[in-house]
Amino acid sequence: MTYRIDYGRTEMVFDIDPANVICEVTANDVHARSKGEDEVKRALLEPIGTLPLSDILQKGEKVCIVTSDITRPCPSHLILPPLVDEIIRAGINPEDITVVFALGSHRRHTEEEMRKITGDNIYDLVHTIDSDPEDVVLLGYTSRGTPVNITSSVASADRRICVGNIEMHYFAGYSGGAKAIMPGVSDRSAIQANHRMMIEETSAAGKIEGNNIRLDIEEAGDICGIDFILNVVLDENKDIVYAVAGDHRKAHREGCRFLDRMYKVRIPRRADIVIAAPGGFPKDLNLYQAQKALDNAKHAVREGGIIILAAECPEGLGEDVFADWLNEAECIDDLITRVKTDFRLGGHKAAAIAMVAGKCSEIHIVSSMDTQLAAKTFMIPFDTINNALIHAFDQLGHESKVIIMPHAASTLPEAIDIT
Repeated sequence: MTYRIDYGRTEMVFDIDPANVICEVTANDVHARSKGEDEVKRALLEPIGTLPLSDILQKGEKVCIVTSDITRPCPSHLILPPLVDEIIRAGINPEDITVVFALGSHRRHTEEEMRKITGDNIYDLVHTIDSDPEDVVLLGYTSRGTPVNITSSVASADRRICVGNIEMHYFAGYSGGAKAIMPGVSDRSAIQANHRMMIEETSAAGKIEGNNIRLDIEEAGDICGIDFILNVVLDENKDIVYAVAGDHRKAHREGCRFLDRMYKVRIPRRADIVIAAPGGFPKDLNLYQAQKALDNAKHAVREGGIIILAAECPEGLGEDVFADWLNEAECIDDLITRVKTDFRLGGHKAAAIAMVAGKCSEIHIVSSMDTQLAAKTFMIPFDTINNALIHAFDQLGHESKVIIMPHAASTLPEAIDIT
């Protein structure tokens, strides 16, 4: 039987005997009241835990909207128009509205990318800038010692509105909410202080209770001040099927509950082989982003099994420290030891790959990266999924059972039988 997965802006096909397939992990069917821009408008009219924006904003105030960068699937071009309309209706002049792209530790945008993110009308109507990790204001420290260093354009605004999409995050529990502030518009030292807690057991996908990274993120949001959030949940076609607006905790939690119903997927048992794809562009823009799919796939593979990661990665590894750690390590144990003794932002993702590799007999990677570069990742490079499968079956036996995860960056498998 032929299967198709998104691969960059195209797709990749592979063949497998249905007798070998346990299941294909896809989103659960969840009823959507409305979709797209209509759903965004509905959420704006029904804020959770706050007053509507029209009762929050005051004429003459400087309003900052923090939204996702180009590496995220957040459809800002659909979210921003009704949001900006609502802000203007509240009496705010367009020249007092600034859209800040939350770069975190990512590269800066080109002007063309900024325009693509916002759409032409919003780009031409309001100010648009990248967050600047070199120009930050220290607003205080969280109770866990994380410095709240916030890019000055956000820190100096009268009002802050956070935009994003909610999906599973491999150590912060979920994206969205206050994550637009920390790490979104924070500097490297702040992000590193927060992310150092990723090695804790409670730092896991789909978990908020006791997750010190998520709780630290939200405390940083309190210190900075978040007046309103507007978050969306996307289906596997990247269409908006649910939106929440209002308080950065209460509205976010409601969005997470919807996401759980959609993307926490029960599987009969763990597989010998898992084929995992992040879900195409921009989730497989580089390995730094595509790694999230690998982390979700670990919940579907048995101990000693094989994961095949299919991610185009046209930008290669995608982050300098990440690349340095991979190049400098002689074995996966080096990375796990290093992250515990010398935590560094960027290196944490190399360690995350090592943690998954330690559970598997092998990880295969199908990408557009140079073979020598791909081999530095402690994964075995292949040019096609079919060739990776041939090798995996040779290693584990031709009766091996397979789980396919075409949207592995979004779906979180939960095994009924954990053996």
